[in-house]
Formats: sequence, C-alpha cells, structure tokens
Amino acid sequence: MKAWIGAGAALAALWSATALAQDGAADTGQDDRRFTSQDVFDLEYADDPRIAPDGRHVLYTRRSNNIMTDRTEGALWLAALDGSSNRLLLDGASGGEWSPDGTRIAYTGSDDDGRSAIFLRWMDTGQVQRVAALSEGAGNIAWSPDGEWIAFTSRVDGDTAPLAKAPPKPEGAKWSPPVKVIDHARYRSDGAGFIDVTFSHVFVVPAGGGTPRQLTSGEFNHSGPLEWTAGGDAILFSANRSEGWELQTVEGDIWQVSVADKSLRQVTSGSGLETSPQLSPDGRSVAFVCMPNVKRPVWQVDVCVRNLDGTGGRNLTQNLDREVENIRWEGRHIYFAFDDRGIRKVGRVSPSGGSVETVVEGLSGTTLGRPYTSGTFDVSERGALAWTQGSHDRPADLYARTGGSTRKLTALNEDLLAHRELGQIHEITYASSHDGTEIQGWYVTPPGFDPSKKYPLLLEIHGGPHAAYGPHFSAEIQRYAAEGYVVFYDNHRGSSSYGEEFGLLLEHKYSSPDDAADHMSGVDAIIAKGFIDEENLFVTGGSAGGIATAYLVGLTDRFNAAAAAKPVINWLSKTLTADSYIFQTYHQFPGLPWEVPMHYWERSPLSLVGNVTTPTMLLTGEEDQRTPITESEQFYQALKLRGVDTVLVRVPESSHGIAARPSRLIAKADNILAWFERYRTDKPEDEKEGDEQ
Repeated sequence: MKAWIGAGAALAALWSATALAQDGAADTGQDDRRFTSQDVFDLEYADDPRIAPDGRHVLYTRRSNNIMTDRTEGALWLAALDGSSNRLLLDGASGGEWSPDGTRIAYTGSDDDGRSAIFLRWMDTGQVQRVAALSEGAGNIAWSPDGEWIAFTSRVDGDTAPLAKAPPKPEGAKWSPPVKVIDHARYRSDGAGFIDVTFSHVFVVPAGGGTPRQLTSGEFNHSGPLEWTAGGDAILFSANRSEGWELQTVEGDIWQVSVADKSLRQVTSGSGLETSPQLSPDGRSVAFVCMPNVKRPVWQVDVCVRNLDGTGGRNLTQNLDREVENIRWEGRHIYFAFDDRGIRKVGRVSPSGGSVETVVEGLSGTTLGRPYTSGTFDVSERGALAWTQGSHDRPADLYARTGGSTRKLTALNEDLLAHRELGQIHEITYASSHDGTEIQGWYVTPPGFDPSKKYPLLLEIHGGPHAAYGPHFSAEIQRYAAEGYVVFYDNHRGSSSYGEEFGLLLEHKYSSPDDAADHMSGVDAIIAKGFIDEENLFVTGGSAGGIATAYLVGLTDRFNAAAAAKPVINWLSKTLTADSYIFQTYHQFPGLPWEVPMHYWERSPLSLVGNVTTPTMLLTGEEDQRTPITESEQFYQALKLRGVDTVLVRVPESSHGIAARPSRLIAKADNILAWFERYRTDKPEDEKEGDEQ
C-alpha cells in the first residue's frame, strides 16, 4: 500500500525515518563502522598548493567542516616538499600567494571590523599586516616582480540613475523601500540573487599598505588571473570590451594596462575567448587559454601562445581533443590540467609546439559531495610539482614530486576513514542500446558486499550535462552505499573528458531518449552481473542530473522511486526566468524559445508527465537562480494532479549549490535515502507497516 500524506507531514516523516534508521544502526559492531551523516563534519581536504620560490616548501589550504558554524573553512599550512615538516601558518585563511623573494605571503580575509581586506604575513616573524580594506572584496592577487606592489581585481559600482525622481519625503515618514530599476541584460546571479550594477576592475596597492588605485575603467568586466609584465610596468588580464558584450558568450581578449598612465593595449583580437595569461620566462611571449566562439554546447579549449606585441600566434594543443585549464609557464614548458575519461591529469608542452606529455595523473578529491573531476596543482621554476589527489575512499591529500621522487605529504582523513568500512568502486564499460556508443561508468558496492546476495540499485546521474564523474571520493555515494545500495553512475554522451565529438552527441538533446538509453543500458549491464534485486531500482541526480531523472521517469516505470534535485522541468519557462538564459538559449538550443517552441517542449520533462507513475521527490533551494524552484513546483503540482506519489523538499536560504554547507549535504542525502526506503520492497514486513502509519 502506498502512503498518501501531506507535504508538511511528509517532510517530517522523512527526517524521522532517517533518524530511526541511524538509531537502529548502532546495534552492531559492523554498522558502527559504516559512513554516517555525522561523519561529513569530520572530513578534510587539501587544496590550492603554491610552491615557494625556494622550491623547498609548498603553501596549501587545508579545508574542514565546522560543525558549530555549518561552514567549510580554510587554514593555510606550510609543508616541506621532502616531507620533513608540515605546520599551520594561519587559521581562517585560504588562497595565499608568495612574494617573489619568498619572504611574505599575501592573502584575503576579514579585518576586525568585518570588512574584506588584503593581508601580508612575514614568513620569518609571523607578523601579519593589513595592506588594504575593501568594500567589495578582492580576488586574483598577483605580486609585481620586485615585490613592491600587489595587483588584484575588485568590483566597482556602475553609473546608475533613477528612472523617475521621487517626491520629497516628510521628515519622520516611513515609506516603502524605493523601486529598483533594471536595464542590464545580466541582472541576476545564482548565489547572489538580483545584483546591483557593478563591474570587475584591476587595482594595484603598495605591498607595504596604502590606498588602492584603480587602473581599468568603463562598464566592462576585467578578469583574472592577472599577470605582471617582466619590467613590472604593466598588467595582463582578460576582458570583453566590445559594445554589446552582455549578450555575447564565449568572447574576450588579452589586454595590457599600464601601471603608470592606465593606458590600454589589446594583445589578442581573435574571435572567441582568450584568458588566463601566463608570461614566458624571458618576458617576450604570453601563453593563454584559447577557445572559439561557436554556438554549440561544447568546444575545444586549448593552450595558445603569441608574442607580447601581438604577433606569431599558435595553438599548442589542437591535437589533444581535451579541454585544458589552469596553465603555468615554468622553465622550458607550459603546464596545464585536463580531464581524460574521468581522470584529471597534468600535461605539459613545449612553447614551440610538439606532443603533449602527461606528467601527473589522478588529481581529485576537492569536491566532497559527488564524484566530479577536481584537483589543483602548481609547478616551480625547477620543475618541482605539487598537487591534490584523493581516491575513491579518501578526499584530497597533498602530493609532491621532486627529482623524480613522489611523496604523499598529508594524511588528513585517516583519523576518521581508517575506522570506517567504505563502499568499494569498480569500473564498467558497455555499449548504449541507442547506437552502440561506448559508455564508461563505475559502480560502488556496499560494505560487507557478498556477490551471491541481491542488493537494491541506485542510479546517480551527474550534472552539467557537460561535466564528468570519475572514481573519486563522494560523501553522498558513500552514504548510499552505507545503507546497503549498489550505486551506479556513468559518464553518458555529452560528458566532458571524452573529446568534442562525444560531447556533441548531446547537442540539442538535453534531455532525450538518447542519454536515457545510456543510463538504462548501464543499469542492465549491472543487473547482468547477478547481484542486483531487479524489483528494487532507484534513480536520482542533481541539476542536469535532476533533469535527466525527471525525463527518465517519463520514459520508463522500472524505478521504484526517483529523486530529482534542482531540475529543469519546463525549458520554455526556465530559459526566461534563470540567470543562465543568455548562454543556454544561444548554445543549447537551435533557436530562441519563440522561434522553436516545440523543440524546447520536447526537451522538457513536463512534456512526459502524463506517463509518470514513479513516486518522485523534488528537492531544490528556495533561492536557486539557475534552476528556479518554480521548475520543481511545476512537476510537483502536475504529479499531484495525476495522483502520483510526490513530495517537494525546499531548502531554505540555499541557491543552486544545495550541498554547499555540510548540514545541507547531509539533508540532501538523508532525505533521498528516506524517500527511497519508503518504496523498497526488500524490507521486513514490520518496517513496511511502519512507513504506512
């Protein structure tokens, strides 16, 4: 018998069911060792390594979850590359940058008055100095070559004027707040809501402290990372300073601004986006990330080089067929990160061209929620490398390579995870029933797995959709495995890290029966292994994965229950009510909504709602500007009208990143588990009866 209860009572029941499940788990020694919701607060990971100029130490950010503030917080640590030391430098700080001589680090934080500020820490004495207090915060910190100046970006209010002048208000009168007039195309942003008209500009400030000086001007955004020229007389950055830039997507050039007179010079001028400038050791050339301006959902992203005077441009990675990021020009090579079949790697190439050499692979572990590709690295002038790397059962630790020797410098989670029995990961490749395309995936078996027994299967679909999962640590996946599920996830067509052609298989098909076939073929491949209970299949996913989940239950009734997190339900309404409307209408659809309305409708899960019989949860942040909660409400109300079991879980004060705070990550996974528990048919009869009360 299915349970029919109101939304408010349902949410209370979900929390109650989860609490009961956890209370019951404490009865056996084996269950004491499973990964629990509370364990999320004890997870840590290494991030953002920066090798010191002396090549012997690495600065990194150690991130941990504070159970009292419900925040992920950072602290700056310093480790010796030879593994001889590892110590705390600054608590409550992150993202430090070394001065050229290695005597100081610059970082951002809050001062005693709560204002954003740039600080320096002297490495010999530990003395901390505030360089500048800022009203809008600072990013992209970059030291001048002589260590005398610090460049950064910060937002500046645009010139706005009221549309109509209000009459004078009598003294002491209490009127409603004034109206807000919006006339810019980009007026809202997920995580910030409706935004004031501000623009990102380049500033400099003396390293010894003083008043910041703004170098760029105009109603344009100037982006980092920033790069000083060799003589310290100019700064390189990326910007789109074209008329009509707000409605342009993949467009921007490398510019140079003079520190003395603020004059601008355009270094690149190609069609497309050039960003992330990196100067050559001799100061004559600049490397940058380059990509074409094409109205497609995916495109090639390469390393390009040209002379600083704008001549001699060339593409160094056009034969790689992978998207590059995080470039570093050190010595005789340009280093960069790229994802390949769900694995992040560090490659390098000669600035004169040639083949790409992979120098490190396995970067991962800097996202705790789901098993996305992640990880960061740094390289020194002498070729020393530092990077963050985890595994399927550990978040990121810090690694280093010097002189051909690789060392693991931290073990941040052994105090917790060495005492937990975690799910084990297995790779699988299979052919999609749609067209035979090879799909790569992974499945995680629960602790104590016995292949002679039958287990419920949980399909977890990644977001993006042009993103990638891999064999990486995931708190959510481990929670599902701890509750006895075999968890399966795949990199379906359209996923990144498999090349442009594979990514374009999802062009104008987001979502569709094509990617649905990829998922269901994987489910069948796991079932064929013999340890899955075919009467207990479940599906969930977030963002693009939420869309795919909602679309999938309109195509099949094979799942006992579904949980669609932050989905798009109706593309006609979503594209004109979300912050990403400019990009999505130009890159993911063959025309604007009023030009090809039936195409938008065919991609919408709402078009299939008449077929849905699967009990479906909707879970979305109340302040989501990327996939507004009105999308979830449409599906919820449609399912209610059809008499299909459904529940709407609203996450207060949350934008699109509903798992951004530890308690929200816990609430997401635990509510999904409780919803699925209600529809499992392999539970004892007394548990089933309890669900119906």
